[in-house]
Amino acid sequence: MSKAKYYVVWAGRQTGVFSSWEECKKQTDNFNHPLYKSFTNKQEAEKAFRDSPYLHIKKREQHSVPSSLAQRPILQSLSVDAACSGNPGKMEYRGVHVQTKEVWFHQAFPLGTNNIGEFLAIVHGLAGLKQKNINIPVYSDSQIAIGWVKKKKCATKLEENNKTKVLFDVIRRAEKWLAENSWNQPLLKWDTANWGEIPADFGRKS
Repeated sequence: MSKAKYYVVWAGRQTGVFSSWEECKKQTDNFNHPLYKSFTNKQEAEKAFRDSPYLHIKKREQHSVPSSLAQRPILQSLSVDAACSGNPGKMEYRGVHVQTKEVWFHQAFPLGTNNIGEFLAIVHGLAGLKQKNINIPVYSDSQIAIGWVKKKKCATKLEENNKTKVLFDVIRRAEKWLAENSWNQPLLKWDTANWGEIPADFGRKS
């Protein structure tokens, strides 16, 4: 009797972890450049889904993906970024769909830091996707913010005062959401060196 397998689909009609080849095939068959792989147990598959697919799929196993596309971003995904006029200074962040370049959300604060904005953008993106049951990856180009999210703590040194009270209220709500929720959407690092600026970039670099 063959062992049960679980199938991770990173790029397909629907993404996620599927318990049968038939379900996996529905999502990937005739799909343009699908990314998927089988795993022997559900826990391993769920962990892999939260990672970049390229940590698990070797070049020879990349299903129907031309070598020129193998290390490109997943188009059905959300990118997030922040910008700050001074650091600290006026701060804003936004989420932009990678393929369509549509802005999905945008927030601004009179005083903050770039790292705080990157952190809040990721949490905003994850919470929104979970609420809408949209299972696509979230890309950030900030390793610091990704680390804060994984630790569920915004480790900023910015002082909380009358000017930053509203911002810190939002930070605490974000930390509370992280503490009380899990998510299936992969949180991935944007490869700026190979892909250029993240789609959510504000384009203000000198």
